[in-house]
Amino acid sequence: MNDLQTNYNFEPIAGLISMLERTGKKYDINKIKRAFIQSDTLHAGQFRVSGDAYISHPIAVAEIVAGLELDTDSVCAALLHDTVEDCADKVDCEKIREDFGEDVAMLVDGLTKLVQLKIEDKEEAEIENLRKMFLAMSKDIRVIFIKLCDRLHNMRTLDAKPEPKQRVTALETIHVYAPLAHRLGMQRIKQELERHALSYLDPIGFEEVQRDIDKKYGNNINFIENTKENVAAKLSDYNVKFTLEGRVKSTYSIYKKMYNQNKSFDEIYDFYAIRIIVDTELECYTVLGIIHEMYKSLPGRFKDYISTPKPNMYRSLHTTVIGRDGIPFEVQIRTWDMHHVAEYGICAHWKYKTGSNSREDIDNKLEWVAKLLDPDTDMHDSDEFLRSLKIDMFHDETFVFTPKGDVIVLPQGATLIDFAYAIHSAIGNKMVGAKINGAITTIDSSPKNGDIVEIITSGASRGPSRDWLKLVKTGEARSKIRQWFKKEKRGENIVVGKTEVERELKKYNRSYTESQLEDIVTAVASRIGIKTAEDLYNTIGYGGLSITKLASKLRDEFDRVVEANAAHEEKITEVSQVKTVEKPHSTHSHGGIVIDGADGCAVKFAKCCNPLPGDNVVGFITKGFGVSIHKADCPNVLAGMSREADRDRFVSAWWEVGAEWEKPNYEAFIQIYCKDSLGLLANVTVALADMRVSIISINSQKCQGDSSILNLSIACKNTDHVNSIVSRLKAISGVVDVVRGFA
Repeated sequence: MNDLQTNYNFEPIAGLISMLERTGKKYDINKIKRAFIQSDTLHAGQFRVSGDAYISHPIAVAEIVAGLELDTDSVCAALLHDTVEDCADKVDCEKIREDFGEDVAMLVDGLTKLVQLKIEDKEEAEIENLRKMFLAMSKDIRVIFIKLCDRLHNMRTLDAKPEPKQRVTALETIHVYAPLAHRLGMQRIKQELERHALSYLDPIGFEEVQRDIDKKYGNNINFIENTKENVAAKLSDYNVKFTLEGRVKSTYSIYKKMYNQNKSFDEIYDFYAIRIIVDTELECYTVLGIIHEMYKSLPGRFKDYISTPKPNMYRSLHTTVIGRDGIPFEVQIRTWDMHHVAEYGICAHWKYKTGSNSREDIDNKLEWVAKLLDPDTDMHDSDEFLRSLKIDMFHDETFVFTPKGDVIVLPQGATLIDFAYAIHSAIGNKMVGAKINGAITTIDSSPKNGDIVEIITSGASRGPSRDWLKLVKTGEARSKIRQWFKKEKRGENIVVGKTEVERELKKYNRSYTESQLEDIVTAVASRIGIKTAEDLYNTIGYGGLSITKLASKLRDEFDRVVEANAAHEEKITEVSQVKTVEKPHSTHSHGGIVIDGADGCAVKFAKCCNPLPGDNVVGFITKGFGVSIHKADCPNVLAGMSREADRDRFVSAWWEVGAEWEKPNYEAFIQIYCKDSLGLLANVTVALADMRVSIISINSQKCQGDSSILNLSIACKNTDHVNSIVSRLKAISGVVDVVRGFA
């Protein structure tokens, strides 16, 4: 191999080697070169969809891994991660173990794609993929670091893939990999994954928000630099050693706030931010005092993540203040250690921690993975697995205190029952009441950040109620409640489960014997890995598996076991056909909009043009976010129609008769061209108040001379309503013209 290395062309990894050498860490460069040679040899003759040699992908992944300053084995695994499955001359993990050691083999095995398992549907296969990924992650955190780097490079080169593949990959990225990066505290990777995914899922929305960002930043292009200069001068007066950074909020973060929280662009208060990095924790609080001395703080916008860190280890002080020119901006204050963790998350611990406590520290931070993969947790139900994943892993956190001052971290919206089980199973099982800040409240209440919660328990363990399964939000609480019923109420569970199955079978309008029922349920149990019919009844009874997830399997086995009565079947078919005629397919969607050929799809109204009942509209199918409704003359629509890739995603849409009653009010954007005059703004607001028109947002724009433009976002019912508002405003003295425009 040494002779081979001497004569081999290592130019493709020259950049990678240079990156590793610049870190100053002791990498085994010869081992990395051997991994490159093996990968390059096995991938010879293979090409990516873009036409690039396939080896370019593992090299790019290895470079991202090197940027995280992971170890030699991680870089080798990145170079070899596709050799086990994607090469014509496949190599097995045993060969990798012989050539590169146990760690590299284990990492490559964890990264290898899921082999073709005997899983009955695609959904189950996807869930199994997730389970395998988390299992590998629980064994060695480096697996997920490399997996995220692999996904990041795939997203950077996704434009070469066909559109259906782009959509699937982008959806998986936005729903799994970006939140996973966030949960691990890897903010840089998370933000880039989100930006790439959004650009494929909703290109019009992405461009709209990006245009708003460019416009706002262009109008205040010197704001961040001027603010940094002022802050730097003040901190220097206090002899504080610091580093200053500035940024604008990411496109995806703004998009999510605008569409998920129904906010306008002007309501994004943390659009601008500066970051102050100091040496010590004490200096963080000193700098906070200096900032509040310089600027007025916004109430309710201060967060201390230093004393109460986030579960992903993020620590920093956040405060939002108003600048001298009236522009709000966020200030983040942290130490260098905090900064490394904020940028790289758990990866920073891998990079900077050494010694025997390092692994233990990382394991503690990954406790949520262990809970997700708890062998006592029933995960037969894929919906349940996903629900636990989304709530326990991806939701924002609420920090709640016990009476002793211990902090319990819960996902937002979690109840006091979740809080009790987060403390201990015995506390939850004996819970009979609760207090928030000393006041008795219902156990299904949701605590807020900073609340002090006391759980009231009973000496006699009567156990939880089945209704609690409908109230709790965390998978941990739901699992512990089910475990109690599983152990303590098996007989009752079997009765409940059997009743559920029989209720489902009644839908088939055929008689069956008790023996046939036993055969059906036993066969279904075997298909999903449960030993006996009673065990399946028990699982359904304590809530470990929903009957709806078994419906198709029960129907399959029912048809196989039960002999159908032909005459009766014919009668059922006739009834079914009559019902079909009585209930024709509807194309009505939400918001008063009818989408051609779509039933019950998610609808959002585009912020760029704010369509109203009475406008000619068109629908644009976004990737993963439903149908976006635009005015037919919206500039984004006209631009989209000119792009061949987007043309097929436009669908016919129209307003349902009486659509203005579907929503109390719609949003309209109007521009008032006027001459500067004292009291004009007051006259406009008074006129709108007289017409009982709500103002959503208002801002002014200075033009040349004594002219200006008032931009208003108002609530109205339809086009006739907005036209009458425009006519009334035109009559105000000093108003030159009023037009309905685009935001």
